[in-house]
Amino acid sequence: MQDIIRGLDTVWVLIAAFLVFFMQAGFGMVEAGFIRAKNACNILTKNFLDFCMASLGFFAFGYAIMFGVGNGFMGFSGWFLSGAQSGADIPLYAFWLFQAAFCGAAATIVAGGMAERMKFPAYLIYSFLISAIVYPIVGHWVWGGGWLAGLGFADFAGSTVVHALGGTAALVGTMILGPRIGKYNKDGSANAIAGHSIPLASLGVFILWFGWFGFNPGSTLSVGNGDLIARVAINTNLAAALGGIFAMVVVWKMFGKPDLSMAMNGALAGLVAVTAPCAFIEPWAAMIIGAIGGILVVFAVIILDKLHIDDPVGAFPVHGVNGIWGTLAIGIFGQKALGLANNGLFYGGGFSQFNIQLIGVVAAVIFVAIAMGIIFKLIEKFVGLRVTREEELRGLDIGEHGLEAYADFQIFTTT
Repeated sequence: MQDIIRGLDTVWVLIAAFLVFFMQAGFGMVEAGFIRAKNACNILTKNFLDFCMASLGFFAFGYAIMFGVGNGFMGFSGWFLSGAQSGADIPLYAFWLFQAAFCGAAATIVAGGMAERMKFPAYLIYSFLISAIVYPIVGHWVWGGGWLAGLGFADFAGSTVVHALGGTAALVGTMILGPRIGKYNKDGSANAIAGHSIPLASLGVFILWFGWFGFNPGSTLSVGNGDLIARVAINTNLAAALGGIFAMVVVWKMFGKPDLSMAMNGALAGLVAVTAPCAFIEPWAAMIIGAIGGILVVFAVIILDKLHIDDPVGAFPVHGVNGIWGTLAIGIFGQKALGLANNGLFYGGGFSQFNIQLIGVVAAVIFVAIAMGIIFKLIEKFVGLRVTREEELRGLDIGEHGLEAYADFQIFTTT
């Protein structure tokens, strides 16, 4: 009987891993749709190759750093999975594949924020290093028995470990790269650079929403607790729905039109925000968390534009801002009865859990900002980070890859 249960758990985790892997396609479609046609092939190549690089980096070094025996900062055993142990009661290889899919998701977030002007070789180096070193260190702190786990920090499926990490890396990279040519005028005003395919982006959002049902419920790592799986699933869905609704309403009220692109980013914001607390909250709380996430993403996009930080797909507003919000929300709406160390503020637990969440997310964001700042600066010095002005104007599809996403169509550009 025990073998049957272990087999069912293994199949469940593998199916969840496959769903999380399919999110790579979702990221690719969203990012390709939100940028210009002349760069679509480039962004898809980055999405494709960063999962390849993430798989290699996480196999060689990342898993050992994240789940190996070590200290509160990082692990030091299990390089290339040699002598490594599974972090759950399932086979090592199944657990590794699930965790590698998460690692790939964190890595690919950055592609959107640095889209349309980053050199392809530089991106390959970045994606290997974040997967092999940066992501696993933060993952060890939270999920590998590190110092944040010892404090009682909670992040069920990765609002901080995956999303705040990826969003922060995207923000740092975007600031170092600088804005795209033609994005901002001399008087400080911003020009809208429209994406070339809203239908493609819409498909990507639906794929991501679908994949999130592997991302969050799959993090149970077992089929044994059906109530937990169901609660995580409904919380995931409701947060996405309310995020989309509230983002649409806010942008409709502010600008007079119910903008689809912002509604889609609102749904993604809700998904990101609920990823950490989904196991520890009731559905009504998931709705509030998602709604606030939808509002936050609208204002975060506006603020970045005012600061002249050019994030073409909203990587930091969606993943960074809402990864932070979702992590802190545990300290407000989380319940000890649902597996949390302390009750949240709403349930009379005071600020105990909130303070732990705040310490964790601040530490992770600062570490990632410093580490990725160093990595991007080193890449810039030795390889180069940004393409030439001529390549950027012509399009990275031709300049970097020698082909077009839409062959036989003449694409005219003014910027």
